[in-house]
Amino acid sequence: MMMELEMITKLGLALLFGMLIGIDRQMKHKQLGLRPSMVICVASCLITIVSIHAFGKFGGTNHPNMDPMRLAAQIVSGVGFIGAGVILRRSNEVISGLTSAALIWSASALGIAIGAGFYMEAATGVVLLIAAVNVIPLMIKAVGPEVLSRRDVAVKIVVEPNYRMTELIQMIERKGQGEKAVKREFKIRYMKLKDLANNSQSIELTLSVPDKQYTTEIYYAIKKIDHVLSVEVEHL
Repeated sequence: MMMELEMITKLGLALLFGMLIGIDRQMKHKQLGLRPSMVICVASCLITIVSIHAFGKFGGTNHPNMDPMRLAAQIVSGVGFIGAGVILRRSNEVISGLTSAALIWSASALGIAIGAGFYMEAATGVVLLIAAVNVIPLMIKAVGPEVLSRRDVAVKIVVEPNYRMTELIQMIERKGQGEKAVKREFKIRYMKLKDLANNSQSIELTLSVPDKQYTTEIYYAIKKIDHVLSVEVEHL
């Protein structure tokens, strides 16, 4: 009876800790949601419990090479494939979903820890994981160098035919002169030029901008530049 109660406690804690990870991701509208994080954590816990109890039930002198954590080791590698599924590579060379992929892997680690009976370690781990995703980055941005308080936006600009792209780049980086120069805070990290069918030209940029800068401000700043036909701005 005590063994069954302990197993239920372990699975219940795995459900709770997986739910905490899932709530954090879902509130931010990330790929890892509430249900998959709970499923991964509970399943990892269950496999670990089975692995440990299988050693006690089937191990001994007749099975000297039996490893109680062999199944748990397979969880770590297997869940890695699930994590890879939420990593996205966009056309502008920006990679997203890495944090969600890491938390998928972390949810399996929490399940393994609970399944093996390391309750305090699992509780400490989930607190540190949530702090690492939410609290510590804000503290570093507040006291750290300016480069840590920036974010990336993808910009696609269509300009009139035969317009000199160099002038546009200079305006965006505020290397050009005049009132229509864009704010100095824009830093170009990626650039792709392309000719369109109607002889106009397209330029795709990844801009590094301050965290506090509204995406709409970026849109209107570039829209005001002469010879710009259309602008698309995406918050990455």
